[in-house]
Amino acid sequence: MKRRRALLAAGLSTVLFAGVVAVPIARADDTPDPIGIGPLPPIPLPPLPFFPQPQPEPPPKPERGCSTADRPFVPRMISLEGIDDRIPVVALPRDSDGNLGVPPIDHAGKSEMAFDLGSGIKPGDPQGNSLFNAHTWPDGSALGNRMLADLQEGDQIVVRGKPGYLCYRVTERVEVPADDPGKRYYATTGKPQIALVVCSGRRLGPGRWAMRTIWFASPVDRSLPRDGD
Repeated sequence: MKRRRALLAAGLSTVLFAGVVAVPIARADDTPDPIGIGPLPPIPLPPLPFFPQPQPEPPPKPERGCSTADRPFVPRMISLEGIDDRIPVVALPRDSDGNLGVPPIDHAGKSEMAFDLGSGIKPGDPQGNSLFNAHTWPDGSALGNRMLADLQEGDQIVVRGKPGYLCYRVTERVEVPADDPGKRYYATTGKPQIALVVCSGRRLGPGRWAMRTIWFASPVDRSLPRDGD
């Protein structure tokens, strides 16, 4: 009899132990226990030491060339950062004395840029300066006035024409006396640039100013067009 009681006790213990172990592995969608016995709480573990995982570096952004023209061209439009994105360009020959052609002195001309055909150097040529100029008006309303106020080193210039466009960055802004011979401005050799000039300084009279301000800008993309049009 004692042996039978002992076996019954052992069997009951086994059933109870099995019931206790089975609770934590119940699925989350099981029907709750009607007598309120839920899953056992998790056993707290000591915190593991924190080792920061290196974050993967983002892939480099692909470089995109700004310029699209595949050959030098006569410009038709120019964009000046912070000033205007659509400035008309008039391509003009020089006069009989070799002076640069300038935009007309009227309402339209005060907002235009002139491009010099006399040097024969176009945006996209492999060397020398492509020459531009604009008016400065005493009432402050012309394109040259806006350039004096806002066009600085580091600004972008985009020259547009039939084959596409070429992008430049202003590398230097200088002011020279009006009687300066302009050797740097008129350069036909050396690195390819565009050079823009406007009257500045004190106005001495109609069409006469004490100074000239010149901006030099270099190509953003080094792979310039190779063939002339």
